[in-house]
Amino acid sequence: VSFGISSTMKITCAALVLAVATTNVAAFTPQVVPSVTAQFQLSASFTENDNGKAMDEPKAKFSKRKMAMKALAKTAGALTTVAFATSAIAPPAFAAKKVVEIAETVETIDKTKNIVIPAVLAAGAIGAKVLMGGGGVKKQDFLEADPFWDQKTVPTNTYKNKAPFTGKVISTKRIVGPQATGETCHIVIDHEGKFPYWEGQSWGVAPPGTREKDGKPHSVRLYSIASSRYGDDMTGNTGSLCVRRATYWCPELKADDPAKKGICSNFLCDTQPGSKVMMTGPAGKAMLLPEEDPTTDYIMVATGTGIAPYRGFVRRLFTEDTPAGAAYKGQAWLFLGVANSDALLYDDEWQKVKDEYPENFRLDYALSREQENKKGGKMYIQDKVEEYSDEIFNKLENGAHIYFCGLKGMMPGIQDMLKGVCESKGVDYDEFIKGLQSKKQWHVEVY
Repeated sequence: VSFGISSTMKITCAALVLAVATTNVAAFTPQVVPSVTAQFQLSASFTENDNGKAMDEPKAKFSKRKMAMKALAKTAGALTTVAFATSAIAPPAFAAKKVVEIAETVETIDKTKNIVIPAVLAAGAIGAKVLMGGGGVKKQDFLEADPFWDQKTVPTNTYKNKAPFTGKVISTKRIVGPQATGETCHIVIDHEGKFPYWEGQSWGVAPPGTREKDGKPHSVRLYSIASSRYGDDMTGNTGSLCVRRATYWCPELKADDPAKKGICSNFLCDTQPGSKVMMTGPAGKAMLLPEEDPTTDYIMVATGTGIAPYRGFVRRLFTEDTPAGAAYKGQAWLFLGVANSDALLYDDEWQKVKDEYPENFRLDYALSREQENKKGGKMYIQDKVEEYSDEIFNKLENGAHIYFCGLKGMMPGIQDMLKGVCESKGVDYDEFIKGLQSKKQWHVEVY
């Protein structure tokens, strides 16, 4: 198809359509083809001048550039829809991924992000839902208990230290900015559907090699799983980890001391696609979501990579097409404490959920190097939570569940805050906490 546009835009248009067309389109019917052809004819009227800028019609409400991209979106969207109707889930998801990659490339070449991205979103609407977590044609309901909230069948310790599972890394990606304090990676691991888990559980990872002191294998390290039970690709065959590379700064060397770096975290952050990972678990039930009452409020408090289990929670409740998400009517409130804006984890995902579910999802950040608490000091997670102490106390009294995951250093401040609220209300703090624990409203996983 030839458009009267610049080379960059030609490549983009062709690539968008070809990406979607990588799905099975063999079943295209004569009824579909004319509508697709009409869309191509509509988009073919677009022109640019020698400088690559759209030439405006005097009375046009939108530029021809935008009109062409909207037409392209409809065209590729039609192709995607037909492909989905005639093929499996995986190819459209792959096509959507390619569309996104193309958009990212064009952004750097042509600076057309504001025009290309909406077209991409429309073009890959169905495929992108599968890729990024929206329901698409296939619901995320094939790994559920019956009923979905019943926790009797939660898998635990399927694989043990003496007989671990060998997973294969699909991708390892740095997910923090250049000014972040340290490196944090998101690692997707293929478990072939043989290693089921639930949101809130952990995987054990045994790094390769042996300990220097005695020659024995390295011990297993536990990492909270950072995806829902369906995995980032929604197939139920993968799981993800959120890992910060542990390093030690030597004041004498004025550099990182490689002899004191974290064995397992560095192994994971250095993995490449195809790397093998020895895994145990899944472990733990303390951080599971109680889903029987869909009006339950969840308060999720995290520092750094302690965000991992909450990503699984949020995807299950809001991003994926799960029974739990369909039923949920409560409010999930996420607190995340990190050093600065570059160290924020999964911010794009939280913002998207916040925009789509403003009544059901709340988000608060504590940026210790960018914000001040009410006393003029650094804003730590306990300071941010304290700003809402009365509201949080009332939620807990009304049955909310509160979760803590991350550095154990946050707990004394949180406990002092709650103790102060209890005193102001004439409530015995120790009895209050015991009550939360007896009702299983108090969930802690700190290190």
